Amino acid sequence: MNVRSITVFCDPGWPLQAGVLEQVERFIAAARPAFESAGYTVQTTRLATVPFPLLLRDHGFGEAVALAQSLEAQANGLGFDYVSIGPAFPGIPESYPVIPEVLSQTKSVFAAGLMTYGDDHIDLNAIRACAQIISQVARQSADGFGNLRFAALAHVPPGSPFFPAAYHGSIQASFALALEAADLAVTVVEAAGSLQEAQHRLVQTIELEARNLAEIAIRLAGDFGVGFGGLDFSLAPFPEESRSIGTAVERLGIPAFGLSGTLAAIAFLTDVLERARFPHTGFNGVMLPVMEDMVLAKRAAEGILSLTDLLLYSAVCGTGLDTIPLPGDTSVEQLEAVLLDVAALAQRLGKPLTARLMPIPGKVAGDPTGFDFAYFANTRVMPVPAKPLGGLIAGAGRLELRPRDKGQPDA
Repeated sequence: MNVRSITVFCDPGWPLQAGVLEQVERFIAAARPAFESAGYTVQTTRLATVPFPLLLRDHGFGEAVALAQSLEAQANGLGFDYVSIGPAFPGIPESYPVIPEVLSQTKSVFAAGLMTYGDDHIDLNAIRACAQIISQVARQSADGFGNLRFAALAHVPPGSPFFPAAYHGSIQASFALALEAADLAVTVVEAAGSLQEAQHRLVQTIELEARNLAEIAIRLAGDFGVGFGGLDFSLAPFPEESRSIGTAVERLGIPAFGLSGTLAAIAFLTDVLERARFPHTGFNGVMLPVMEDMVLAKRAAEGILSLTDLLLYSAVCGTGLDTIPLPGDTSVEQLEAVLLDVAALAQRLGKPLTARLMPIPGKVAGDPTGFDFAYFANTRVMPVPAKPLGGLIAGAGRLELRPRDKGQPDA
């Protein structure tokens, strides 16, 4: 198990406030070696700010690129690998169109767009704006790689340490850990003699690791006067077979990830995470990023795993649709239809979901991907089961969906 990221959250102000940045610099300089000396590999350190619409509310969105570039330059010098400037807001529609330029003018800055607001509203205009961002960013490079740094968010609160969903929601600086823990599931499942044993041992393993990590985190929080938001103990993968959530699912007995029974296996692993006791934050689920998981990438290339399957699994797992390679000619209208399903699922289930979709210019469904990126396993471009929406649901405005546990009459 690795620490995918120590993610620090802050409100840096605009212009950037030296005092805030000095505090997070001191913290991260101590935090990384503290976890590494305890035996944990820390892959990255990341800085997430309050949403950029709030930072720029008195300045205008013409300064969005300057903000992002300044944060990128400062963060790299302070010891951070990546920066998230948070999401555009449905109530501030002019915040969405600046994101493509922000991404094109930076290398390590992430951004997002909220598709929902409140407990029960989907903003159809925000969904369209997110689809337009994805389409525009895809054309900024030959491989469509820019969309790695953008996600459409549904029902995602502040405090998640995983990018691109990370953003800050308070005044006090804080931090949280994003964990890469799929290998724990692989190891436990392979050694277990029954489902009950696998469940018990995995809960124990997670709680033991979480206790060790939380002890270090709480001590750091006290030493540096920052808040500790908790652990996102998601079963996130790395593109090696022994660190694949697909491997864990298939070791449970599913002949191939994507066939019937896959949802039950994912639900089983998600339930284990919910049984384990530790300070939670973020998604805390089974993450299914197609191009970050060797087995998922292989099953998608074989045509066994589809986009519709992944949306179905989102009902019982972690983040939604993640690192999905799509045909380069996928239209804005097709993207809207996919994003609407993600948002509707998130709202009805009252759970955070994201969509990180990656149309690849010049590619059609079935073409091999060709990314040269250490965190990706190449696969084949996945078809999009969508056509432009019509009728009432294609209109502007909002779609009100209450979470299913609200407003239900007594039996």
